[in-house]
Amino acid sequence: MSAPTGSEGTYQVSDVMTHTVVAVGCDAPFKEIVAILQQWKVSALPVLAGDGRVIGVVSEADLLPKEEFRDSDPTRFEQLRRLEDLAKAGAVTARELMSTPAVTVHADATLAEAARIMAVRHVKRLPVADAEGKLAGVVSRADLLKVFLRSDEELAAAVRDEVLAHLFLGYPPQVEALVHEGVVTLTGQLDDRTRVPVLARLVRAVEGVVDVRMDLAAPPPRPQRATRPDGANAR
Repeated sequence: MSAPTGSEGTYQVSDVMTHTVVAVGCDAPFKEIVAILQQWKVSALPVLAGDGRVIGVVSEADLLPKEEFRDSDPTRFEQLRRLEDLAKAGAVTARELMSTPAVTVHADATLAEAARIMAVRHVKRLPVADAEGKLAGVVSRADLLKVFLRSDEELAAAVRDEVLAHLFLGYPPQVEALVHEGVVTLTGQLDDRTRVPVLARLVRAVEGVVDVRMDLAAPPPRPQRATRPDGANAR
């Protein structure tokens, strides 16, 4: 997996997306769409206008009403409740079948932003559009999980360089990051306990970290200077 291109080591959609993308035009017929979905083993296809702009997405869910209502006679209530599905049951081209406007994401979006869009819009894949709205790639749920393939050594270095070196700016940190199977354990000494929540949040934000555990101790108390009976400090 390539190094992150975003600021401060943040992975962007462009780092994980699939650049070779199959899409269909507005006039693609129903059977052709089904054949392409089967051939490429995908669940949805971007629909493009003549100039290459993404104007919609046609998915397996858009195609299923044709089979669902093939031999049924929906009641008046069901017709009113499922007008959109009934319309798709009679559709024969991508223009009639597609969900529009298309839910897209830009290549410079963070993986967290893409994940939130997928969760809110209940989609498994997002077309990646450039500034002109033209198709640049596709990012899937599986693509977003690629960051968890970063090695333990890479994660340890990222925590040191992106978190510890900045949080303890100006003097060597007494905190060390040990990583096993993506779980970061912070060990060492930390005198300012108010930094613990901040430290945990920053480490958890490093792409590929599975969990954060704390094994931090307070530094030993400093020895007090002896005093003479008259109250003056002994030399």
